[in-house]
Amino acid sequence: MPDLARLVPLGASAARELVVTHELTVQHAYPSLPPVYATPQMIFALEMAAADAIAALLPSGWGSVGTRVEVSHLAATPVGMRVRAEARVVEVGARHVRFACTAHDAHEIIGEGWHERAPVELARFVEGVARKTAGVDRH
Repeated sequence: MPDLARLVPLGASAARELVVTHELTVQHAYPSLPPVYATPQMIFALEMAAADAIAALLPSGWGSVGTRVEVSHLAATPVGMRVRAEARVVEVGARHVRFACTAHDAHEIIGEGWHERAPVELARFVEGVARKTAGVDRH
């Protein structure tokens, strides 16, 4: 395991921007609900911003996987509105990196909370998934 405290500085950050489409709404999955930005889609954008914040800081052949999410979805965002998801490193442990996350639309903060990611050696991670896949009962 690399020395994360040496590699990942506090304050490292990244952002992702997107425009809410119908496919990103809760109505896409549940037609009886309104056409507003879905909470899982917001969380995904926050996770990807966090991954972006540390991707270039990790050794070659390493990436990160999400391990914990604690996010509040505070306001609805309609189709067509732009969303900005931001993640900033606030803690670096021996095996995890913790991020403060916020999401904004054109009018207000729509989400905020915490996310943790664990750096992984990608080849080793993929091997573990392959072993697990081989043992899956497909019946």
